[in-house]
Amino acid sequence: MAERAHVSSIEAIEFFRSKLILFLSAARPALDEVSSDVLRTRLWLENDQRVHWEAQLRKRRRQHEEAQQAIFSTRMSNLNEEVSVAQQMTARRAKAAMDEAVQKLRALKYWQREFGSVLEPLVKQMEKLQTLLTSDMPGAVAYLTEVVKLLQDYADMSRPSATSAPPPPPAPPVGEPTP
Repeated sequence: MAERAHVSSIEAIEFFRSKLILFLSAARPALDEVSSDVLRTRLWLENDQRVHWEAQLRKRRRQHEEAQQAIFSTRMSNLNEEVSVAQQMTARRAKAAMDEAVQKLRALKYWQREFGSVLEPLVKQMEKLQTLLTSDMPGAVAYLTEVVKLLQDYADMSRPSATSAPPPPPAPPVGEPTP
């Protein structure tokens, strides 16, 4: 005959099952939030930042051209006079601002190209985890629920209950003394 199972705590299994349910209720929304953050970041790079830095480059290029034109006009109108320090500083600042916009656009184009290749492996891992949490783990919770139920039924079966007390001894035959 099979040996008895030695389960020391059905409550521990039930506790684990309840903690698993709590974990699942917290993990699914967190993964959904990460997925939406990845999508928002991609859209931010492709749309918002591209439009912003292209406009900044046009604006800063125009400011640089205006500063250069002011220096040129000053030189042409006063052949003997030198360009003022303020005009030179304005031109340098405009050039630096324009160069910064060019650098930002280069970095933006780089990340638009690389965004998919850098994040794709991570997104795939996250999708696997999301699949695990949405399809496999509910099955595990159901399995643990069934295990707890079966173990409780087994424990109830192996315990002698008050309602199933052994039958009373048979009554002595008529004519015999009772002890």
